[in-house]
Amino acid sequence: MRLMGISIVGFALIITLLNACTPATSNLEQVIHRGELRVLTRQGPTTYYDGNHGPAGLEYELVKRFAEHLGVEVKFIVPDSFGDTFDMLNNGDAQFAAAGLTITEDRQDTLRFTPAYQQITQQLIYNSAYKYRPKNLNGLGGIFEVIAKSSHSERLQKLKAQGTDIDWIENPETDTAELLTHVADGLLDYTVVDSNEFAYYRRYYPELQVAMDISDPESLAWAFPKSGDDSIYNEAVAFFKQLNNNGDMEKLLAHNYQHVDNYDYRGSHTFLAQIRQRLPQYRGQFEDTAKEYGIDWRLLAAVAYQESHWKPDAISPTGVRGMMMLTKATADSLGVDTRTDAEASIAGGARYLRALTDRIPDRVPEPDRTWFALAAYNVGYGHVEDARILTQKAGGDPDKWLDVKNNLPLLSKRKWYKKTRFGYARGYEPVRYVDNIRSYYDILSWYLEREDPERFKSPVSGFNFHLL
Repeated sequence: MRLMGISIVGFALIITLLNACTPATSNLEQVIHRGELRVLTRQGPTTYYDGNHGPAGLEYELVKRFAEHLGVEVKFIVPDSFGDTFDMLNNGDAQFAAAGLTITEDRQDTLRFTPAYQQITQQLIYNSAYKYRPKNLNGLGGIFEVIAKSSHSERLQKLKAQGTDIDWIENPETDTAELLTHVADGLLDYTVVDSNEFAYYRRYYPELQVAMDISDPESLAWAFPKSGDDSIYNEAVAFFKQLNNNGDMEKLLAHNYQHVDNYDYRGSHTFLAQIRQRLPQYRGQFEDTAKEYGIDWRLLAAVAYQESHWKPDAISPTGVRGMMMLTKATADSLGVDTRTDAEASIAGGARYLRALTDRIPDRVPEPDRTWFALAAYNVGYGHVEDARILTQKAGGDPDKWLDVKNNLPLLSKRKWYKKTRFGYARGYEPVRYVDNIRSYYDILSWYLEREDPERFKSPVSGFNFHLL
């Protein structure tokens, strides 16, 4: 049989030759054509979680930016166990893994990594209420557990091979939050976590301490399977280079960690004690008032703790007083006759916070508008506006809290405050104020989740409330 003068065999040969000459579609082109990027991750406050305003976490923010750079959507895949991440990656279930992964020699045998975006150390954690701080790893004793197939397991294996007298258990079904909870509850004596993760979790467990670093500084990066197609990997390398060159990487790290780094961990003991002892008598008032004004009651309670440690008769040297520490002028404007009356003070503080939030321009998204409102509660709306103007003049984004918080301290320097409408302010105070409230909110929400897991979720297990 012939087709337009060409035999079927000849036609097939031409098609074969054409296909051989046409370059295969790259992985990057396939992703763009499909409109979806598949990424392996893990749940946690440093990686990916469902926040109060949607998904959040450093890995989430990085991947989201990368997907926007490619013009595609993202499908996040959370494996059942940490060890499954590497099998799924090499089986082609995702294009790469963004899961707070450490670059190790063993992993580099089968994976390739992007440029590092963060440095961490591996830390041995113990409970200071039950144990003395160990001086070294030799003959550690006790129950010592880590995540199976983790960089921590790799590190311990190398130390043992080098002669360290150490034994541990590897658990394929656990995660960092569960291990730390077990150490806090006395079910385990030791575990190992990365320093960036412990910076978050130590707020919830002030009795947990770092015994020692068990590694030199190590790098976190995205992991790709080794294959002949480098298209997505090369694009990711260029993406990280751009983030580092334009300063966005530094901003993302600050956004995710600065409020944790600035927190006074010594206050966690006191705060947790007051959640149990003092909060119950005022909780109903916080809940009812916050509902009336459309505020998360846990946030309102966190503000009150920052202001007065939940003491209705608190008074400062400057004359502000009560549960919500209202000035006389502010109390009068809010209709609060007796500032030391807990119910009246909570209601006045909620009205004031609601009014400040409503004054923030509509274009400012959450959670930034909440941070601006809290800063205004502390230092005054006018000073926050001054700082936003200074931020804009300096080339920053006046609608982003991270940019503005870097400029607020300028209000205490004559060179800068003389250029503003409202003048001098102790601009470093609202920065610390907002950071503290964010941490109090996190700790309170975590505590409530342990009290009622079905009603509340925390960064430790459910990750659906966090106000990052």
